[in-house]
Amino acid sequence: MPNTYGDIYVQVVFAVKYRRKLIDKSWKDELNKYITGIINRKGVKPLIVNAAEDHIHIFFAMKSHVVVADLVRDVKRSSTNFINDKKFLDCKFEWQSGYGFFSYSKKHVSRVYDYILNQEAHHQQHSFEEEYVELMKTNEVEFEEQFLFDSDENKGAG
Repeated sequence: MPNTYGDIYVQVVFAVKYRRKLIDKSWKDELNKYITGIINRKGVKPLIVNAAEDHIHIFFAMKSHVVVADLVRDVKRSSTNFINDKKFLDCKFEWQSGYGFFSYSKKHVSRVYDYILNQEAHHQQHSFEEEYVELMKTNEVEFEEQFLFDSDENKGAG
C-alpha cells in the first residue's frame, strides 16, 4: 500500500495538580483557544478543547505521525507557561503528571463532542473524580484507583 490511512478520534483528559479548581471562567476560553492552536501547529485536527475548573478535555482526529504522549507533553508544557506568563493566578499553575486517553470511531464523534461541550452542566451533578473513573471503566481501561490522582498529602513531597 503506497499511502497510510486511518480514522481514529482521541479524547485526552488531565487535571490541574491536586485537582485544585484554578481554571477561571474569565480566562478559560483564552486557554481553550491557546491549546487549540498548539494542536493545530502539530498538524493535528482539534475537534473541541474544553477546560473545567480543575481539568480539561481535548478531542482530536488522530494522525499517523502523532505520538499521544508527545502531544500531551507539549500541550501541558506550553499551556502551563501560558497560564503562568499571563499571570492569570496568584500562585504557580501546574497540571497533574498523568492523563487519560480514549479512542473512538467516527460514529461516536458527535456524542463525545457534545459530552465535552456540556462539561459545565455535567459537573453540576458529577465530580471530576467520578467522571474520570467512569471514563476509565466505560473504556475498559485497567487502573488502580489509588494511583489515578495526585494526593494532597504529597503536596510537600519531592
